[in-house]
Amino acid sequence: MAIPVAAMEQAPIDWEVPEVQVGLWADAWVRFRRNRLAVVGLTIITFLIVVALVSPLLVHFGLLANPIKQNVDSIETGPGVNGHLFGTDILGRDTLSRLMIGSEVSLTVGLLVQAIIFPIGLTIGLTAGYFGGRIDNLLMRFTDIWYAFPDLLFVLVVVSVWRLSGSWFFQLIPIFGAIALVNWVGLARLVRGQVLSIKEKEYIEAARSSGSPPLKLILRHLLPNSLGPIIVTLTFGIPQAIFLEAVLSFLGVGIQPPQPTWGQMVADGVEAIYPNPTGVVFPALAIGFTLLAFSFIGDGLRDALDPRMRR
Repeated sequence: MAIPVAAMEQAPIDWEVPEVQVGLWADAWVRFRRNRLAVVGLTIITFLIVVALVSPLLVHFGLLANPIKQNVDSIETGPGVNGHLFGTDILGRDTLSRLMIGSEVSLTVGLLVQAIIFPIGLTIGLTAGYFGGRIDNLLMRFTDIWYAFPDLLFVLVVVSVWRLSGSWFFQLIPIFGAIALVNWVGLARLVRGQVLSIKEKEYIEAARSSGSPPLKLILRHLLPNSLGPIIVTLTFGIPQAIFLEAVLSFLGVGIQPPQPTWGQMVADGVEAIYPNPTGVVFPALAIGFTLLAFSFIGDGLRDALDPRMRR
């Protein structure tokens, strides 16, 4: 049957272009960039990572002062004196080079601690939340026992007993191991709570009814839908680990000399804080800006990964 020409002319033509679908992570990145403080924090951390990677090469090629070389002619000099941009410490060592080399230790501790916390807290939280019952009760009581230990006291005992010699990285092994052992509890509880709320959703019930095994349900449905809060928690955990390592170095049980660390520099600067306060100010500012930058990033990620913050 032929269609009348008049009917064809009256039919409206939809020229509207369909809306482009944006993925979760692409949308989160767009919203993260809208947070100016988060972008500032990411810029600071990127700069610190570059400094930590480049500073050993600069020292090797003589473009940066040796951080462990003592100069008796330039003890406790102020900023800009004798070519030392940030001055020197009580042994005549260049403060700027020690700050740059010390960033490597702080960032390594912060990142490696989270790398240890992630599999421990994730495994315990997923297992307890998914299976429930006696398994959940057993794992949560085990978690409560670990939570009862005082963090700083436990780390001090572990680091004092299992102190390793050798390079600074080997000395760090008991440090970030001890910090990780007392900080996985929060992540495990968070993951368990997320799994308990997600596993009752309709799509999880549908997947379970279709015969999906538990491992597939956990890896394809529960874990991806819990990643947002997990990433935010791990980001906030980085400055906590950095600060705890600085406290250990300040107390003299962290990385041993001659490897410079920010906490160790603060401890050395306290001895001569009145004639030369810059020995404390510069490493304290480095610690403060690093912690603040990671906090800004954590706030930005929390807002970007929260579906309720969509605009």
